Amino acid sequence: MNITIIAIGKLKEKYWQDAVKEYSKRLGAYCKLQIVELKESLLRSNPSPADEEAVKLAEGREILERIRKSDYVITLEIEGKGLSSEQLADRIDQLGIEGRSDVVFVIGGSLGLSAEVSLRSDFKLSFSAMTLPHQMMRVILLEQIYRSFKINRKEAYHK
Repeated sequence: MNITIIAIGKLKEKYWQDAVKEYSKRLGAYCKLQIVELKESLLRSNPSPADEEAVKLAEGREILERIRKSDYVITLEIEGKGLSSEQLADRIDQLGIEGRSDVVFVIGGSLGLSAEVSLRSDFKLSFSAMTLPHQMMRVILLEQIYRSFKINRKEAYHK
């Protein structure tokens, strides 16, 4: 399976970078992983709603340019569906059974995703009703993808 994570913003702190490296290394045994970091659009201080929408649109265009028509897209959205680790593992397993070998996870920037990106999504996934930093979400997502493969292979880790 080919898994791509498209994320707005770079990981600045070394501890996030180290965590991403560790889970990326672990995932190498289960899938081909690619992480695409896109530049955050600049937002002036005291932005208007129109300024914020313009940023989401610009970031959304960048995201959509990196998604192929054949990709199965899972967006991380507060309003998405919450899944247990086992349910996420089942979904990933089912995608493989269906021959959907190219799965793209999308993590938006600080303002969230544009409506266009949300519309392109095949599945909207929520990790929490809370707003979480996108750097942290990248690590949490990688850990849950890793956990999914371990669950699906019935390997020790998930408990």
